[in-house]
Amino acid sequence: MTGKVYLVGAGPGDPELLTLKAARLLRRADAVLHDDLVSPEILQLISASASIQNVGKRCGTKTIRQEEINFLMVTLASAGQQVVRLKSGDPMIFGRGGEEIEALRAADVAYEIVPGITSALGAAAAAEIPLTDRRASSAVVFVTAHQAAHNERADWARVATSGATLVIYMPGKDYGEISRSLISTGLSSTTPSAIIARATTANQKIHRTTLWKLAEAPSLPAPALLIVGQVVGLGASCEELSLIWNTHSDELLQAELPATATP
Repeated sequence: MTGKVYLVGAGPGDPELLTLKAARLLRRADAVLHDDLVSPEILQLISASASIQNVGKRCGTKTIRQEEINFLMVTLASAGQQVVRLKSGDPMIFGRGGEEIEALRAADVAYEIVPGITSALGAAAAAEIPLTDRRASSAVVFVTAHQAAHNERADWARVATSGATLVIYMPGKDYGEISRSLISTGLSSTTPSAIIARATTANQKIHRTTLWKLAEAPSLPAPALLIVGQVVGLGASCEELSLIWNTHSDELLQAELPATATP
């Protein structure tokens, strides 16, 4: 039997958000190599006869190198197995899908991409935030606060001045740095922002604030995602908006006032 590798998106966490094709492949797979952030409920869908290996990375700690993951995929498929490379969200968005495709092509191994609901869409839906809205934003920018080792950090000036909704994957814990960087590029300190942690799961947490107060946001459990833009305000209830503005209005006003020259 000819082996094959399926790069499968597990979605943001809720097993009911899996595609039918992804669920079918999990039931029929001979081997599953999964990311650390794939939810236990989704892993329970894997066939009992399949070999399962966690090849994920958490908080920058690498238990297995990417080259080793590539080797496992090629070796298992070359032995005739049906291999599911299961990735949180969508395999082609910040999931190293491109690197793994290159390795499979180089080894002449058959593969197929099965898209999943990326974390941005899952988190926005869970928080009732429209990522685009004709009244506020006609574009969305996906960016990660963590880049590959040979790349620089995110170019905040370029993304902030685009006028698009910003969806920041892997924002880390230093929200203050992101806040200062975005404000320094000219983005208003009153811009609504939201942190969504463990989106679409029973442990989901949402914290709404403004860019000015982002540095004081609580530390929410990983995986977390940050959305910045006027659309965040459209997704907030009247009570939430009132709380945000009443709490920070004086400080926000002061932050927006131009500096007064000394006589």
